[in-house]
Amino acid sequence: MTEGTTSAAAEGADALTRLEQEGEIAADYLEGLLDIADLDGDIDMDVEADRASVSIISDTGGRDLQKLVGRDGEVLEALQELTRLAVHRETGDRSRLMLDIAGYRANKRTELSELGAKAAAEAKSSGEPVKLKPMTPFERKVVHDAVKAAGLRSESEGEEPQRFVVVLPA
Repeated sequence: MTEGTTSAAAEGADALTRLEQEGEIAADYLEGLLDIADLDGDIDMDVEADRASVSIISDTGGRDLQKLVGRDGEVLEALQELTRLAVHRETGDRSRLMLDIAGYRANKRTELSELGAKAAAEAKSSGEPVKLKPMTPFERKVVHDAVKAAGLRSESEGEEPQRFVVVLPA
């Protein structure tokens, strides 16, 4: 192994350790939140695409956890930001942690991937740009990825909270 390879491997291990630490801090914070709210849920931690990923899941179907998702994921977004702040307070570093509750984001990702693929197909067949409704940054990222996978380009336009994706024809 060369010195550069060893150094890169060490940096990768350090990054993984840091992301795992973020997940642990987030899990502790969320456990406390669940206790305060008197809600049952299990915490699952992972590292996906260079970011810590924490999920709150329930063995009982997650009906109570839906309160933590809120309408259109609004409460989930707020909890994610609070959790990121808790991680920042402990580590001093900005966190890109992703939070999912009761499978909401996983289901949303599937829906948005399908939406992006349909919009790409429409742009290909019509030759015209396709504008989608305003979305959160998470939603736009999923759509951009789906459009790219379909072989087209997309751009975000507008100002928050009315920022939206435009799928461009080839």
